[in-house]
Amino acid sequence: MDATARRGAPRARGALIASAGNDAPAIPLDPYRSIVFPNHLREQRRLHGFSALLGLSAALPAIPYIRLSKIERGEVVARADELQAIADLLGISPVDLLLDIEDPAFDMAHWVAQRGQQLEFDPPAEQLAILLAAAFRKTRQVDRDLPLAVLESVYGLPPVIVSRIENAVKTPDRWNATTLRAICAVMDVADFDALVQTVREAHAAGALDTWIERLPGEASRRRRTAERVADLRKQLSSATPVPQAPPTPAADARALLTVYGAPLADGLIAATPAGFTIAAPPAAGPASFGVRMCRATLGAGMPAHAVLVVDPDVFPAPGALAVLREDAGFRVVSIGVDRNGMMTGYSAQPDKQIPIDALDPAAVLAVIAAYFP
Repeated sequence: MDATARRGAPRARGALIASAGNDAPAIPLDPYRSIVFPNHLREQRRLHGFSALLGLSAALPAIPYIRLSKIERGEVVARADELQAIADLLGISPVDLLLDIEDPAFDMAHWVAQRGQQLEFDPPAEQLAILLAAAFRKTRQVDRDLPLAVLESVYGLPPVIVSRIENAVKTPDRWNATTLRAICAVMDVADFDALVQTVREAHAAGALDTWIERLPGEASRRRRTAERVADLRKQLSSATPVPQAPPTPAADARALLTVYGAPLADGLIAATPAGFTIAAPPAAGPASFGVRMCRATLGAGMPAHAVLVVDPDVFPAPGALAVLREDAGFRVVSIGVDRNGMMTGYSAQPDKQIPIDALDPAAVLAVIAAYFP
């Protein structure tokens, strides 16, 4: 049986519209569907001296740069061994690289914006991809003569391509001409324009509603991400700890750092003992201490429960975080620099821009590490 003969069968167009209903509901879109693993890698590498991802990659030859970049952008889920290797290099726990997307303070839009990522998202094209996915699924359900083996042998659509079509992984404009012709043949339409008209008519008739509901969307993406992160936490917690060298007397004397922090107005943090301590990272100086964020003043990427390790003897570098001593308490800012070399501290909530060069250097303290208990 060839594709030409099969196209004469009365199925796709009539079958798609047969269950016509009333007003079709809006097509749900997920602009962040490519983000499957939001994480703290970018913040942590910058806190530990790697201002550029390329530098971190050079120190981690076992992880290719392209994969490391995709991990940081959240486009792929890192393996437990990859997180462990990154954490070992940075001198932190691998769990500190993970992010809890179920935390009410987490905002995906803000997480993406902080990274300056330009997501390719064309709503009309995405809507068409969803309609095509729903229509393709329904066509295969109505026509029992379209198993995967037939789609591959007769139409040249291997299972991996079929899966991508039926899950709206790619927008139709990104499929090559051969694949589009095969899709049109399966759907029994003459060309791409006819295909678009067919699926839109089917949607307007309400014939695709049930099938659209079955497609993966934001809720399923968030659920899968949460499950993957939970699995990574489990793997990392059960991993055999890497033996550590005994601490030197000097390091042992500052092994625990006092943590300060209570929320104040205007995004400030009171220098009040928080009632617990944290382990000092290897780079911590003798005067180092901890500051609890208390509020997500820098956005969801640095949540309220985060604890920063502050070293008063170190001046912050551009691209890092700093704690400013103000009369009423501490303020956490991210450090940027303009083309004239002038440093500015930025806070998101509240929105502030503070000229760092105008401050007393003793009031500008470097953040050298962060914990996410």
